[in-house]
Amino acid sequence: MGIITTIEPTDPAALVRLMTWLSPAFPVGAFAYSGGLEKVIEDGRVLDGSTLNDWLASLLSHGFLKTDAILFSLSYRAGDSGTLIELSNLAAALAGSAERQKETMALGGAFLTAASAWPCQAVDWLGARAAYPVAAGAVAGSHNVGLEAALSAYLHAAISQLVSVAIRCGVIGQSQGVGLLASLEKPILEAASTACGATLDDLGSATIRADIASMRHETQVTRLFRS
Repeated sequence: MGIITTIEPTDPAALVRLMTWLSPAFPVGAFAYSGGLEKVIEDGRVLDGSTLNDWLASLLSHGFLKTDAILFSLSYRAGDSGTLIELSNLAAALAGSAERQKETMALGGAFLTAASAWPCQAVDWLGARAAYPVAAGAVAGSHNVGLEAALSAYLHAAISQLVSVAIRCGVIGQSQGVGLLASLEKPILEAASTACGATLDDLGSATIRADIASMRHETQVTRLFRS
């Protein structure tokens, strides 16, 4: 028997919106970024499905994906523009490298532009600029799609993008990628559940190698990705 995880119910309209916002087809340009993964692949630190699984699981439990999940949760629950702007500034400050900061701000701005097709208070408050987890969390909160469901979908989309990076870099094949997503389902759901009740005091990461990789990617000569 597999582990059964309960996520709060979401009404059909909100569920469709959530699927659209976090779909690969949503025009945020996430396909152009690797979060430093391209560099560790070049260095031979991530070289197969097993090492990729360990890398991604670490990002969920101790890395920038944990931080993003907490910022998403706080933004979902924020009730005013001032709090959202402060969270976006904090997200930018917490980025581990110049490339990661550009990535989160570019994705957030693109997300807000595309999400304006569904008018809501969060888009009005944030305008055209915000860090990605803040923008996505605030819009999800404005549409009341369900925090745990939204967080699970957000993290799954982020992990899927990184798996896609590994496929395009030739580390794994598509079948291995699907298997990897299946194996990471439990860590994704656990990270989402933990972040739901998180506070600012829970922010923090310990994936130093990932931060260094992101910095070193800035000077990588041959590359496919912007981060």
